[in-house]
Amino acid sequence: MPEPERWILHADMDAFYASVEQRERPELRGKPVIVGAHSARGVVSAASYEAREYGVRSAMPGFRARELCPDGVFLPGRMDLYVRVSGEVHRIFEEFTDTIQPLALDEAFLDVGGSMHLFAGPEQLGAQLKARVAERTQLDISVGLASSKLVAKIACTLSKPNGLKVVPRGSERALLAPLPIRRLWGVGPVAAQRLAGWNIHTVGDLADYDERQLFRLAGERGLQLQRWARGRDDSPVVSERVAKSCGEENTFASDVSEREQVSAAITSHSETVAARLRAMRLRGRTVTLKIKLARRRGGKVPRVGSMLDDEPDYPVLSRSKTLPSPTDDAKQIRDVALKLWDASALGEPIRLIGVTLSNLQPADAPRQLELFGEQRKADELGPTLDAIVRRFGKGAIRRAVDEPEKTTLSLTRKVPPGS
Repeated sequence: MPEPERWILHADMDAFYASVEQRERPELRGKPVIVGAHSARGVVSAASYEAREYGVRSAMPGFRARELCPDGVFLPGRMDLYVRVSGEVHRIFEEFTDTIQPLALDEAFLDVGGSMHLFAGPEQLGAQLKARVAERTQLDISVGLASSKLVAKIACTLSKPNGLKVVPRGSERALLAPLPIRRLWGVGPVAAQRLAGWNIHTVGDLADYDERQLFRLAGERGLQLQRWARGRDDSPVVSERVAKSCGEENTFASDVSEREQVSAAITSHSETVAARLRAMRLRGRTVTLKIKLARRRGGKVPRVGSMLDDEPDYPVLSRSKTLPSPTDDAKQIRDVALKLWDASALGEPIRLIGVTLSNLQPADAPRQLELFGEQRKADELGPTLDAIVRRFGKGAIRRAVDEPEKTTLSLTRKVPPGS
């Protein structure tokens, strides 16, 4: 029996966090809703399409979002809610294929080639997926279908909002050709500037560039980019990909240097990270503390491709420690992170603190046991706390520290190009 024709679907929820908030609170529909920037130092995690008309974008500083959209509705994020809704959407994906590669809560690749015979064609499959998501979640999703992950993702982006775009086999290069070179995987501001120096401004310019000259200028990396520019991408959809890291961070309302405030933030972040890891049935070995200093570096760094004015550049420090065995215990994560803070011996204020656990592995993987049973106690405590929260709600039990404002609502890292 011949192999089914390759069809990759890229699905991306539209303004996910903001759309969920509008669904939960109908009075917000049609209004500019901004999630994650409810203070001047917060950062926009999501903006509704109404807010985007004012120029508000993800990752924008809260003060700038308020300047652009003073009448916007600014809301704190509710990650527990977004995770639950994301689970509902991903269960719908499973009705179309079991080969799913999540990229984030609101985004995934699906290999639907094996399911295509159940539908009249890719348009019908994509329309059915969109209809089921809308019916069961009352949310919009954009979909792109193509012969590769690269082209499917770009097609999905071009279809937004609430669109469906199918790229027929053989037309990939024509679709990509007129797009700015920054649309291509792996082309950031520095690479785009370098390519512009070779008179390469669009994806089509790169696709048509002389291969031998490109190799002399950029080596194998340049040829890989050219293959993508020509629509060639054979990377598979990798299902059940383990997250690379799990982290949480916050920007303080005002600069802080007192250990008590820093310790409270570290404790809160460690609790959040530990709970997420247990929910994903993962443990990690490497604890990383991220610190952003309050002083400016002295200049301003341009945000290429952004509608923002140039933003001040603040130095960021990172300190890490790898544990002998993986953990999902908040106290252990907190103790290590706090030791990293103390060891840094900073004598100046900071504006941001973050805790991340990486070097992850499945929770049921074998590990070395502690001699006197402390590990067993920790293993029992975490699930007990989770059960209390599930029954009585978030905030029913936690350590006695003030909850800091979160500037980001990240849960897992996105998958790098070509993986």
